[in-house]
Amino acid sequence: MNVSTLIGLQCHVCHTAFPAEATYVCDQCFGPLEPVYDYDKARATFTRETIASRPRNMWRYRELLPITGEPKTGFGSGFTPLTPAPRLAERLGVRELYVKDDGVNHPTLSYKDRVVSVAATRAIELGFTTFACASTGNLGNSVAAHAARLGLRCFVFIPDDLEPYKVLGSAIYHPTLLAVRGNYDDVNRLCSQVADKHGWGFANINLRSYYAEGAKTMGFEIVEQLGWRFPQHVITPVAGGTLLPRVFRGFREMHRLGLGEGDLPRMYGAQAEGSAPVVRALHQELDYPDPVKPDTIAKSIAIGNPADGFQVLEVLRESGGWGEMATDKEILDGIDLLAETEGIFTEPAGGTTVAVTRKLIAAGRIPRNESIVVCITGNGYKTADIMADRVAKAVPITRSLADVDAYLAGSQAAAAEGRA
Repeated sequence: MNVSTLIGLQCHVCHTAFPAEATYVCDQCFGPLEPVYDYDKARATFTRETIASRPRNMWRYRELLPITGEPKTGFGSGFTPLTPAPRLAERLGVRELYVKDDGVNHPTLSYKDRVVSVAATRAIELGFTTFACASTGNLGNSVAAHAARLGLRCFVFIPDDLEPYKVLGSAIYHPTLLAVRGNYDDVNRLCSQVADKHGWGFANINLRSYYAEGAKTMGFEIVEQLGWRFPQHVITPVAGGTLLPRVFRGFREMHRLGLGEGDLPRMYGAQAEGSAPVVRALHQELDYPDPVKPDTIAKSIAIGNPADGFQVLEVLRESGGWGEMATDKEILDGIDLLAETEGIFTEPAGGTTVAVTRKLIAAGRIPRNESIVVCITGNGYKTADIMADRVAKAVPITRSLADVDAYLAGSQAAAAEGRA
């Protein structure tokens, strides 16, 4: 049964209508284009009962995803854990805290598997045989994996200083991998030129209108996993600006269709201090972020000129939320804290989110007695080397029980001395 409700595209700024083609910028005002749905049609099948009866993946929400036929990939993507985090909550001094963990998303361990599943499906529907992207790492991994599954020719463009495991995470799927001398914004400009000249389907350029919508499924899942209620506060990392506005769009659609109980949540954006154009614009009360040159260990969110930055600002203000930034040390501390308290190993983007959550709570921006969801978007094993100098080294011993006892006695003595 085809349950598509996609009508077309519409400019976010001037609301000019466009057909559902491979286009992403309004030719009237240069605003971004976003899908339009027939919500009256969606009401017939987009119900709590129908959704709950479907497979536990992102396509259980397919009525409000921008494809016209059957999904082509992503059958293991989405419906990631929303985990109660009592030990982290205790450390942060709050009552009700959850971690939405897309670090275990399938197949490439980041939230990008959501957006790429939609972009790849739509690319095939629009007749593309080459699937490509500009990437800071996670997107390239996902595009390469889904292209391999679908038999599409694949090109992944990355900055030449990307973390080795992120590079390997794309190369293993045998795309054409091109390392561009420069930062992500340089890569993105080049890819726009390539898309125009060669007519390839770029997930985050000419397919961006469809790609971005996949991020809504994180919002849909949060509501469903909380028993069809909205949380009060949601914190996400901010890079190019795809995630935060679409998670909120998902909340709004759930609210519009009467599927979520309570008020819409306040949204909060987390950025690294070395790449924080959106947060700085928020603090300076600007309508648009001023581009910056990124300089941070959090390379997956090191985007100095975010395509959807102004939409992030809109949502932060509309929802009554806020944005904050974290230093590189605070980011590493955030990774450490989440691992120590909840057994979740996240990459620097997640460390940024944890660090900023801690700051927002301490500053009184987020009340301590209300429900909070922290969104983790990538797995720490992708960037494990950055934590190598912060963890304890293995203690060498022989195969002797006496060595174990000697170590335990020494540890107890050191602990007693520390308490003295």
